Amino acid sequence: MFKEDSVFADVRLLAAVSGGGALGALARYGLQTAFPHTAGQFAWATLSVNVSGCLLIGIIAVLIASAPSTHRLVRPFLVTGVLGGYTTFSTYIVDIQRALVAGAPRTALLYGAATLAAALAAGWAGMRIGDGLTSRFGAADARRAGSTVIEAEFTETGVLPDGPAGEPAGDDLTGSQGRAS
Repeated sequence: MFKEDSVFADVRLLAAVSGGGALGALARYGLQTAFPHTAGQFAWATLSVNVSGCLLIGIIAVLIASAPSTHRLVRPFLVTGVLGGYTTFSTYIVDIQRALVAGAPRTALLYGAATLAAALAAGWAGMRIGDGLTSRFGAADARRAGSTVIEAEFTETGVLPDGPAGEPAGDDLTGSQGRAS
């Protein structure tokens, strides 16, 4: 049983994630083309892409979460789409494998450990930066937008209330609340 609105909402969500993914993948491709490496070399471009992507995901996720009036497609477009297409942990694994095959196990180990540690640290730092930006610049705006009402409703019911214009606020990356269409 499909409702016509849910079909169009799914199409808009797919378009937002796909369009964002294409933009992110193009940015990554550009950086990796500008800074290539051979099989046995340290993959600086891939490391930079993954670390900067994790930092931005942390910042943007916190900023969007603190702004309840944000359109429901912003997070899927920016985080899942643009930054999901930009970051490339599959290439990270291939780079490790290529370094091992090329006879550079130290490079593979160092690159693997450095990327993992730096990406996790960048994600954490991004969340702290987002918290700082929110508390410094956005706390008053978030309160005016009704975040305290949302927090109170969530605390009482355990369910996020509807977002702007009656759209579901959502509780996952797609903005859905686990509803079957």
